[in-house]
Amino acid sequence: MLGGGLPILGRALPHGHQARLMALDACLGVPGLPQSGTGQISLLTGVNAPRRFGAHFGPWPPVRLRGLLERENLLSRAVGAGVASIFANAYPMGYPDGRHPRRVAAPPLAARAAGLLSRHQDELIRGEAVASEIINAGWREHLGFRTVPEVTPRRAGRTLARLANGARLTFFAHYLTDLAGHRGGMLGSVAALERVDAFLGGILDDLGRDVTLVMVSDHGNVEDVRGGHTRNPALGLTWGPEGEGLAATCQRLTDVAPRLLHLLDVPPSHPPAHEPGSPFVHDASSMHDARSTHDAGSAAGKEAPGSGDPG
Repeated sequence: MLGGGLPILGRALPHGHQARLMALDACLGVPGLPQSGTGQISLLTGVNAPRRFGAHFGPWPPVRLRGLLERENLLSRAVGAGVASIFANAYPMGYPDGRHPRRVAAPPLAARAAGLLSRHQDELIRGEAVASEIINAGWREHLGFRTVPEVTPRRAGRTLARLANGARLTFFAHYLTDLAGHRGGMLGSVAALERVDAFLGGILDDLGRDVTLVMVSDHGNVEDVRGGHTRNPALGLTWGPEGEGLAATCQRLTDVAPRLLHLLDVPPSHPPAHEPGSPFVHDASSMHDARSTHDAGSAAGKEAPGSGDPG
């Protein structure tokens, strides 16, 4: 992007030695602009949520599909199979109690269903969690938690890497690039991408050599500085030992969760929740010692922290 510096992403070619870029279909055969609610359900469950619902819907997951999300999401499936899993985002204690019940994003709903919505202010202070906007500004400025320290994006990335090194599945959701895309304009978009780039640099600083990084958006947006969602493919990036295979077999949002569950040796749901024709539903082979950290570039809140996404 003109006017910005991306030293980490800038050196990673689409098919570099370790990194692979993916262009993931976010439209999923449904007319209209992809939205975060159904897009995140598709990404987290492998189910074509806009087709199931009848339209793209967002920013919040439609109530009709919340049972599906809570039952079949990547985190719930992994935990149910005994896979050591972490939801790395910090949220205020008691969240989402007190919020409008329809205004909760898919990632914390999935984490709560899996019993993983367990990192709060204390974990953030101790460096055992990451704020949704990465640098803790939302906690300090909007929620008034002045004891939460300011951190650089790179330091936050190192925190996420350390968490991932101790689990088989680690999930983190970030929303700032989507917020910048909605506001429009070059400067805000560049700043959001530079933050993610530095965060990615911190992850790669400390990530174990046996850990695979998967970074995925749920729709296009920030690449068009005029503001608003697009029908462009959603960006995906993989890094690590299983990255090449993931990039080769993921073409749609609905491919990501089934493939990750396959790598984690999680058996298919019965009946399979994934879409018919998924190449992973009936694949009985397994990958030994596959660990992954899943960093979803998801729109976990369209509003500022404290009003939309308190993490």
